[in-house]
Amino acid sequence: MAELPIHPQHDPRPEPPEPPLPSDCCDSGCDPCVHDTYAEDLAYYRAQLAAWLKRHPEAAEPSASAR
Repeated sequence: MAELPIHPQHDPRPEPPEPPLPSDCCDSGCDPCVHDTYAEDLAYYRAQLAAWLKRHPEAAEPSASAR
């Protein structure tokens, strides 16, 4: 059975996480620090975006050489 194409409306592009504000970190060496959590969220976002772009190649930004 062939898979039906996923409509972008039902598969929205992942949204990047909000970076922490400078005032969000207390510089007390918390574990995890808000910056650690952001780095994990950013890695997850990048993986989700890469998978999404494979499903929606038409949405990929043109490469610098194509400009």
